[in-house]
Amino acid sequence: MPVRSIFAAAALTGVVLLSACDPAPEAEAPAESETASSQINISNAWSRETAEGQDAGGAFMTIANTGDGADRLLGGTTPVAQEVQVHTVDMTGGVMRMRQLKDGLEIPAGGTVMLAPGNFHIMLMQLKHPLEQETTVPITLQFEKAGDVAVELVVQPVGSEGPMGNDHD
Repeated sequence: MPVRSIFAAAALTGVVLLSACDPAPEAEAPAESETASSQINISNAWSRETAEGQDAGGAFMTIANTGDGADRLLGGTTPVAQEVQVHTVDMTGGVMRMRQLKDGLEIPAGGTVMLAPGNFHIMLMQLKHPLEQETTVPITLQFEKAGDVAVELVVQPVGSEGPMGNDHD
């Protein structure tokens, strides 16, 4: 057998053997865990009464996330106002100012966030009627992961710092 034929046969055998070898596909990088979830619990939900003609009111509460994934409060809806916004308060040049949190408020996994006067809070914008003391106001809060959570705000007197008879645990 000529040398050239031996090389050709060896080359062909190598190609056949290599094509028979099916290299293992590259393992895909594991995706970020999509099993982490939030578990939202809301307590001490309240608001203050508003005066005739007042077009905005605040809502306050404690939001606990007992899940293993962070969540984000984005806003909400209520039949008593045109818009529900998440706000914070900051000091600029000695002046306290409220500002809307356009990206919402993070509720950390295993954490608790208190919405209170002078801190994070919810604004009920363009009220349709005044909020009256000793009534309740339905509000549905919207969370990025937990979805909609229905809450009843207990309307407290003007100047109240929290629900009457509550020890603010």
